[in-house]
Amino acid sequence: MRRHPGSSWAGACLAGSLALAQFAQTAERLDIGLSGRGTRIEGIRLEAGSASAPTVLVIGGLSGADASMAAARAALKQLQSRPRSARAFNLLVIALANPDAAPLQFPPRGIAYREHAEAHALWRWIGLHAPDLVLITSAADAGLAAALSQQAVAEVGRIPARAGIAPATIAQLGAADIAPSEAHGEMQRRQSRSALELARELAVYYGHDFKAPIYVNAIALIAQLRLGNVDEVKRLAEPYLDGTRDSLAQPNALTMAGHTLFAALARRTGDPRARARVIAAAGLGFEPDGSLKEAMPFNGQFSDSLYMGTAILADAGALTGERRYFDMAARHIAFMQKLVLRPDGLYRHQPDIDAAWGRGNAFAALGLAWTLGEFPHDHPQYGWLLQQYQHLMAVLLRFQNADGMWPNVIDHPGSYGEYSATAMIAWAMQRGIEQGWLRPRNYRPAVARAWQGILARTGPEGHLVDVCESTARMSSPQDYLDRAAILGTDARGGAMALLLATELAGLK
Repeated sequence: MRRHPGSSWAGACLAGSLALAQFAQTAERLDIGLSGRGTRIEGIRLEAGSASAPTVLVIGGLSGADASMAAARAALKQLQSRPRSARAFNLLVIALANPDAAPLQFPPRGIAYREHAEAHALWRWIGLHAPDLVLITSAADAGLAAALSQQAVAEVGRIPARAGIAPATIAQLGAADIAPSEAHGEMQRRQSRSALELARELAVYYGHDFKAPIYVNAIALIAQLRLGNVDEVKRLAEPYLDGTRDSLAQPNALTMAGHTLFAALARRTGDPRARARVIAAAGLGFEPDGSLKEAMPFNGQFSDSLYMGTAILADAGALTGERRYFDMAARHIAFMQKLVLRPDGLYRHQPDIDAAWGRGNAFAALGLAWTLGEFPHDHPQYGWLLQQYQHLMAVLLRFQNADGMWPNVIDHPGSYGEYSATAMIAWAMQRGIEQGWLRPRNYRPAVARAWQGILARTGPEGHLVDVCESTARMSSPQDYLDRAAILGTDARGGAMALLLATELAGLK
């Protein structure tokens, strides 16, 4: 289990960061991940002059701070001394890959990134950045070179790798010496997909289940509606519409948000039975006499409820035109903010722990954007709601990493870039651009970077990289850092990526 060294990562890695910075100059700093003890693993990217130049990754320090670390930095310094136009390849450098000298094995075993954190961080980062060649400046590499060369790294593809390489050898490489790697080819394929292409690809694997009327299934099925697959969605929803099954038999936050599918069906088909299910779910926010409750039920004091408790109210208000639903949505948001909104504008996941969990903030982004999209402009709380949304977007914008991702703990550098939160936040920003709530020049580049991150992490057969597992009430900030990062199929991640892809494709 990863242990965080004190209240701030800065003190633990300051010396290493300063040493690396003297070589960085105009190069781009990169977050690779966190060690098992919570030390930040950093990298450097140095661009070549040609857009078609191959990419070489140099790795040192696999056994800790030793001579191989200095060799990796020497290679960086040699390449950096050349004008950009004279560089034959893009250079990635991880000079101190294993800062705590932890035991390594490749491919890594155990739960990423909770176990064998360094090995998982390196393996997945290398796969997602898909270099054409990996050069390791130590002969002792824990089997990394062989594993990279022989196995599909993070399910992306194989990458030629060699260990025991001297800096002079690296500096003498020319573009003709470096052939495109299998991983590079697969990454080019992934990132060339259009939003519609990715949506159709994901729709094969996600959005075919509504046995549980929960938000995960609803989001995927809303995307299926956008793709025109109306008949299948109607068939899956029919048992709840004809009364065979009660969609509120076990009411909770997940099922309240799951009723947003019925709102989408009501809009698309005009089915009054779907409208009735929306009203039934939204009605949970009112007392028997029709007065507003203090907050939506089942909120558990989680930031998730800024979406799960408000989206259904906004949909009900839009379908009925009754202002009381919007009144309740504004009341619920204000109630939740008193519990989980931090002074810095991020949301803690729950009042007991101050951790700004990634998906917890993404739920807030999703809920605010969803609700704002239905809110009447003449409602007394519209201006306030718009302000809350815009402020959260501005705060989140500052924490997007170099790969376009939002971290699993938003404000903790080195925390892994999390797939579902990135898709959700990017959707909220894209909706804001479309509706005129956000300035495109400020936010469109962030959405574009997030989209490239999602494309890179979406492989064949619906396999996704680094989706945080389901997360309930954690007992410490460390627990959020230790949440498992799924590599494979994941219904939640697939649903959120489908929602983003259909939004970017312009489907409504």
